[in-house]
Amino acid sequence: MRIQQHMRVMAILGSVLAITAQAEIAGVQFSAEMVSRGPDVPPSTGRMYVGDGRIRIEMTQEGREIVRINDHNRRIEWILFPDQKNYLERAAPEGDVAPAPMPAPSAETNPCAGLQGVNCRRAGEEEVAGRAAVKWEMTVTHEGQTLTGAQWLDVQRGLPLKYQMPNGQSMELHMLGAETIDGRNVEKWEMTTVIPNQQPIRTFQWYDPELKLSVREEFPGGHVRELDKIQIGAQPDDLFNVPAGYTRLEMPPMEAGK
Repeated sequence: MRIQQHMRVMAILGSVLAITAQAEIAGVQFSAEMVSRGPDVPPSTGRMYVGDGRIRIEMTQEGREIVRINDHNRRIEWILFPDQKNYLERAAPEGDVAPAPMPAPSAETNPCAGLQGVNCRRAGEEEVAGRAAVKWEMTVTHEGQTLTGAQWLDVQRGLPLKYQMPNGQSMELHMLGAETIDGRNVEKWEMTTVIPNQQPIRTFQWYDPELKLSVREEFPGGHVRELDKIQIGAQPDDLFNVPAGYTRLEMPPMEAGK
C-alpha cells in the first residue's frame, strides 16, 4: 500500500476518533464494538478501547485491517497495518508545549474560545425544550460585514441544545425520555436541523451519562451507528503500544508535522 493510501486511511480514522474525545473527558475506561449499518450498505464493525488518556480503534477499510492508537499522555499517534506488520508514527514536535487537559463541558465556557475572528458574549439564561440553558451570542466579521448567531448550552450537560446561524440554519435538541440499551441507562434525544428552503432533518441520539457520549445514533433513511457490548474496566497496556516486529514507515515531510 502506498503512503498516500495510508494518509487517506488516517483521515477516515480521524473522524471515528472524534466520538471518543467525550469519553476521555468522562475518565471512564471501557471497550466496545462499533457497528454501522443501513438499508443500502453492508454492515461494518470495529472495536474501540478507551484507556487512561489513550484510545485504540480497530477497523476494516477496503478489506484491510487498520488500527489507530492515540496516546495523549505521550503525545504520539500510530497507524498500524497488521497484514504488512508496519506502521506510521506522528509525534508532537520537540519543545512543543503540551496542551492543557480538556475540561469537562460547561455552559459557562465561552464556545468561541480558541476560534479566530469569532466573538461570543454571554446573553443570559433561557429555557430550551424545558431545560435550563445559557445563551451565547456569536459575532463574526467577514469582508466588512458583521454576522450574528446564537448558541444555547445546556446547564446540566454543558452541551449545545440549540443554535441559530447567520444563514438561517438552526438546530435544536429535545430529550424524549429515559431508556435502557444493552443494560445501560441512557437518554433518548431528538435533534431537528432546519436548513432554509429544505425539509427539516430529524435524527435520534441515545446519550450515556456515564460515558458522556452517544452510544446510538439513527439517521434519516434508516442508517444506524452504535456502540455495542460495552464493557467498563481498565484496559491492558499492550493495546496501546506498537507490537514487536513492526517496521516504521516514513511519513511525507509535509504530513509529519501536522
